[in-house]
Amino acid sequence: MKFLRQKFDDLKAKTKSSTRPKLYHLVNSFDTIHFVPKEVAHKKGGTHIKDGVDLKRTMFTVIIALLPALLFGMYNVGYQHMEQMVALGKMSAYTGGEAFLYGLFKVLPLIIVSYLVGLAIEFAFAIYRGHDVYEGYLVSGLLIPMIVPVDTPLWMLAISVAFAVIIGKEVFGGTGMNIFNPALLSRAFLFFAYPTYMSGNKVWVSDAYKVDALSGETILGQLAQGAEVARPVVDKAYSMYDMFMGLVPGSIGETSVLMILIGAIFLIATGVGSWKIMLSSVIGASFIGMIFNLFGEVNDLMAFDWWKHLMVGGFAFGTVFMATDPVSAAQTERGKWIYGFLVGFFSIVIRVFNPAYPEGVMLAILLMNTFAPTIDYVVVQNNIKKRKKRFQKFANA
Repeated sequence: MKFLRQKFDDLKAKTKSSTRPKLYHLVNSFDTIHFVPKEVAHKKGGTHIKDGVDLKRTMFTVIIALLPALLFGMYNVGYQHMEQMVALGKMSAYTGGEAFLYGLFKVLPLIIVSYLVGLAIEFAFAIYRGHDVYEGYLVSGLLIPMIVPVDTPLWMLAISVAFAVIIGKEVFGGTGMNIFNPALLSRAFLFFAYPTYMSGNKVWVSDAYKVDALSGETILGQLAQGAEVARPVVDKAYSMYDMFMGLVPGSIGETSVLMILIGAIFLIATGVGSWKIMLSSVIGASFIGMIFNLFGEVNDLMAFDWWKHLMVGGFAFGTVFMATDPVSAAQTERGKWIYGFLVGFFSIVIRVFNPAYPEGVMLAILLMNTFAPTIDYVVVQNNIKKRKKRFQKFANA
């Protein structure tokens, strides 16, 4: 490690004194990935405390929390494909290892393209503006491949990543300035620009488009079809165990509630994720889900048990990893409760009343990203009014 430390110090010294000082920030970004920064809050005097947990370390914590869902998602990609191939008589049997390897080689290209394109843009903006590379894309680069169908064309993914980084972040000033969650913005771009690749019964199981008889409609997609078709199919095909474990068609990383819960516990234990947003989102979704169950005969999505709404689709993944984004979510403590509740509330409302797009958590979070500053403003102003009244009460006493 001493050798690497010396090399970084030499490169930083050369670039800082060279005719191209902007390259210093590029070298410094790689340096802070490998080593804890040497900077302190105040070099002379003062009582300042600063530990080694900088933004990069926080981002790596989120990546670690994502790994269980990612690894299971790789297995589920192979499992869904091979199960249907066996049912069609195109395969005789397969092992769990074969299913995982199949999913691994399907998912890895998506992750590689996401990071290559996203980081290239981040580095380009950092060099142009003369600052260190922002760390936010370390997480977004992994989130984006996990929330898209496995057979999303790589060129299409690259365009969506470029849109999310440039329009969703850099035009606002980069990490910490963005209004919307970049990963969800990428997903929204894909859905509205290339809807046939993001919906239907041929996109959720790998290579389904190559086999006419192979279909992989999600549970929510089937429920949106109508009562005479969906309810018997869903009840017969998927058990509570399948939904909880994630052995169902869907985006790569958002099917397994168990693996997402493991990630949620890790984020809460490390203090990175807001348990208030997670819990209030579940409360909001449960509340409106119970109300819809009272009028369940209107359509299948209203009749779908409220607790099952929490286990299918992208609700769990969005609640844990998207709604808790510290930049685009509410910042005040009371605001987090309001923000999370409305995310869960609107997620189920959009699911039920938008049959063309039964998964609503993406749109719900993006909607609440828009109103998060307003929620914080109202909370702060309300606190100011309360304190003014308290001050006047004691002043007049």
